[in-house]
Amino acid sequence: MILTDELLLNYKRCRRRTYLDVHGNPQQRDPEKEFLLKLRRESQTHINNVLLARSFVYQKPLGSWRNWSLNARQTKIMMQQGVDCIYGGVLALNFTDWQSATKLVNSDPSGSGGQHSGETPELRPHLEAKKETLLTHNLTEAAGNKLTFLAKPTLLIKVAGKSNFGDWSYVPVNIKLGRRPKSEYKLIAAFHAQMLAAIQGTIPANSQLILRRQDSYFVNLEYWLPKMQTTVADCIAMLTELDEPEVFISRQRCNLCHWYNHCYDIAKSQQHLSLIPGVTPKRYEYLSSQGIETVEYLAKINSSLVNEAIDEDIINQLQQQAHSILHDRAILKSTHKLANRLEFPNNALELYFDIEAEPELNLDYLLGVLLVDRQNNTEVFYPLLAEKPEDEGIIWQQFLNLVTRYSDAPIFHFSEYEVDAIKRLARLYGTPKTEIKILLSRLVDLHHLVTESIVLPVESYSLKSLANWIGFEWREQGASGEQSVCWYDRWLKTSDRSSLTSILRYNEDDCRATRYLKDWLVNFLELD
Repeated sequence: MILTDELLLNYKRCRRRTYLDVHGNPQQRDPEKEFLLKLRRESQTHINNVLLARSFVYQKPLGSWRNWSLNARQTKIMMQQGVDCIYGGVLALNFTDWQSATKLVNSDPSGSGGQHSGETPELRPHLEAKKETLLTHNLTEAAGNKLTFLAKPTLLIKVAGKSNFGDWSYVPVNIKLGRRPKSEYKLIAAFHAQMLAAIQGTIPANSQLILRRQDSYFVNLEYWLPKMQTTVADCIAMLTELDEPEVFISRQRCNLCHWYNHCYDIAKSQQHLSLIPGVTPKRYEYLSSQGIETVEYLAKINSSLVNEAIDEDIINQLQQQAHSILHDRAILKSTHKLANRLEFPNNALELYFDIEAEPELNLDYLLGVLLVDRQNNTEVFYPLLAEKPEDEGIIWQQFLNLVTRYSDAPIFHFSEYEVDAIKRLARLYGTPKTEIKILLSRLVDLHHLVTESIVLPVESYSLKSLANWIGFEWREQGASGEQSVCWYDRWLKTSDRSSLTSILRYNEDDCRATRYLKDWLVNFLELD
């Protein structure tokens, strides 16, 4: 069995994904999404920009990542030769070498030295007793399976210091597209440090991250090495003992995973509680410990039996959600006071507003506005599109002109993003604060109104999930915000106008779905 740093990274995020990557049926995997491929390209572009900006002069092994054995041998030879910077190298260890490295780094934890983020090593005493058990039981068992450890740090940088190679040693540097030093990044940085310790016979002086804004972060190895060793041992135990983790669907975390549909089908067949909005992993763990494992059981259980550990309002909310799903109907929220019914603006003219954005470019490239004239029963869609990123300021002014022309019309939107985007664009392009204050006062957030007033039998309170349930359908199959970003990226690279057409149709449907949801909500609250 081969344990790679990628498997370990995924284990930190989702244990089930790592298990399926090793033991799952490849035919059950989803095709890779275009958005994920785009992220990989952006990650490589970021690495190239960092290499150029920091003037790294590097050498690369000739072996490919797939031929890891050749690549690892060439990487070690380059380290022995004292190459200043190695890009794309591979570190490989057998089980015995991993054990030796574990003993080395644990015998002198402060030897990691270097700069770090200020984390305190409070975890070390707590883990000492557990560590020996993990090393002698889980890892020894894995050794019989010819376990190999593989790692691919972005860079290996030569520094002064004694090692097996001579008067120099190496430190690992990982270049990441993330904006902050996530815990999984730190864990992998510690994994790379221990791999290096085994190969060069000394603990690296530090393990460094270079993030999206090219700022450097030095990982506290004294803190993260023991956490990493425990995680590695637990991961190996799961993989060698064929202990398949339970399904848990988390929309935001699972969305890009190639096992999503496989896991979702299982969760659906089990009526798994993770499909209920508001059931977090911690809440699920507690509910499961009380024997509450299905939507039906949650709907029927006496809330007083569980509200000691979970707030009573949250339990009531979860139970209402379970009732709604079980009976496939909308329910007025128990916390919604009849005396304080929502009052919607009642104007002849209404505006429905939706934005398409490219986070990587910090760009809002489409400001879509649907003008609805209820008196004359007409609709007009205004797609304010930046065909070039530098046109963002132009479409922002067009948007201001449009909403000013219909100054009495409320502006309906879905989620906080539109509010934040208006504030960002106003700051960026110097729009007077008084003008923006008036504009913001006209905004009506449908997401807030829905979640404050009713419970719907949905698995997510996204616009698409809500609108689909009440009968609205998008014209573009598989359309999403992520796909819109891919279409725009394709347009910028190829000038294929069909990509722009898809974006406009999707955004127009988003605006129409917002109107459809608003009308449905008004009718529901009036009839209830």
